Parts: sequence; C-alpha cells; structure tokens
Amino acid sequence: MTWAVLLLGAGLLLVLAEVLVPSMGVLGTLAAACIVGAQVFAWRVSSETGVTFLVVSGILVPAVVMGGLKVLPNTPLGRHLVAQGFTFEDGRAIDARDGGLLGVEGVVEAALRPAGVARLDGRRVDVVSRGEMIESGAQVRVVELTGNRVVVSRVDGPA
Repeated sequence: MTWAVLLLGAGLLLVLAEVLVPSMGVLGTLAAACIVGAQVFAWRVSSETGVTFLVVSGILVPAVVMGGLKVLPNTPLGRHLVAQGFTFEDGRAIDARDGGLLGVEGVVEAALRPAGVARLDGRRVDVVSRGEMIESGAQVRVVELTGNRVVVSRVDGPA
C-alpha cells in the first residue's frame, strides 16, 4: 500500500512538472509509468483498493493538469510563453484616432448588417449600427464610443 501511495504521488508531481517544464513527453511518460505502477500495487492489495486508486487517479490527474495550467502564466517560463495581450485600460487595444469621432458624420462604404465600414473624418472605420441594416452610401453619425466599438446611427436627409 505504501508503494502505491508513493508512486501515485510521484506520478502526480511528474504530471505537474510535465505541464510546467517542456520535456517533449519524457516527464509525461514517467508520470504515466508511476501512475500505472501505483495501480498495479493497489490492485495487489485488494480489488477495493484498486478501484479506489483508479477513481482517485481519474480525479487527481486532471485536477493537477488544470492547476498546472492555471499556475503556468505566473512562472518565469510561462511569462515568455503566454502573451499578455492588450487591454482597454492601458489603451493599447483602442485606436487613439477613434477618441475624437463622437458626433462626426460620414458615409457608409460597406453596408451595415449591423457591422460594416464607414468613411468618417477622411478614413475608413469599422463601425456597427444599433441593430438596423444601413445600406451603402447612407449618411451616418457616431453616437457612441465604447472601447474599440464605434456605434453609428442613420442621419435623416440625403447622402
């Protein structure tokens, strides 16, 4: 019974190491061997112990993998592997030129269904309507700016 517990513990540690350290499957193979060995020792004790180890392994191995994936972005290696991405708070996800578009009028270049393209302030901008379809060539006005989302509505009158 002691060997079964030790091998299962070693297998779980090796599974965690496989997630955190790129070993091209070497640690994963050793982990699988340890977990299978733990099963063999547990089944030798009794079938009840074998089933218990099988259920525990079936629960703990995915839990350790998920925990390792949760911890990975916070490790030194993980910081190099996982891109941080842009956020609206730091402003890198937003086109700075869009900040001055509120109230600007323009012409739809690609029909809004409800997303499309309009020429606003002399440049093409990806825009969305408030749900209605607006045909190409229609006059629109920017009514809302949220992050990188430019919302327009139709302006009454000829284009």
